[in-house]
Amino acid sequence: MNSDLAEADRRMETVIDAALGELPLRPAPPGLEVRVLQELSRRAALPWWRHSFAGWPVSARVGFVLVCIMLIGLAFLGGLWALESLGSPALGLLSMPWARHVLALVNVAAELASLARIVPPTWVYQGLAASVVLYAALFGLGIAAYRTLYLDPNSQVILRS
Repeated sequence: MNSDLAEADRRMETVIDAALGELPLRPAPPGLEVRVLQELSRRAALPWWRHSFAGWPVSARVGFVLVCIMLIGLAFLGGLWALESLGSPALGLLSMPWARHVLALVNVAAELASLARIVPPTWVYQGLAASVVLYAALFGLGIAAYRTLYLDPNSQVILRS
């Protein structure tokens, strides 16, 4: 039974493919070639830092990677410095007035973490599920708004699969 349906589908696909193959090709709009060439020349005229990272000169790529590594190291050293200064409150808090605010934020985060242990896991899963549903609704509304506001209703687009 399934093989009969599959064979009928294959025959129909062959007939449709032959019928579509006989159709003449649609010509491109008159100004398309000019617009494509203009866009290619505009992109070629962009400075190197506006191209993709792979298109940058080797020296710029190496410099960028080195700067990123240095910034990561600086962030780690800053974190270690902050931990050491908070480890001895007498030295850290007296020498840094902003440290009291940071310590207060750390205490608030610790309280929120203890509160998170009290919340039942089903509430967390339900909240995550609601977030996914709301995100999907936002995505759908964005698609609907784009189709309504930006797509030309008079264009005749035929999709082939």
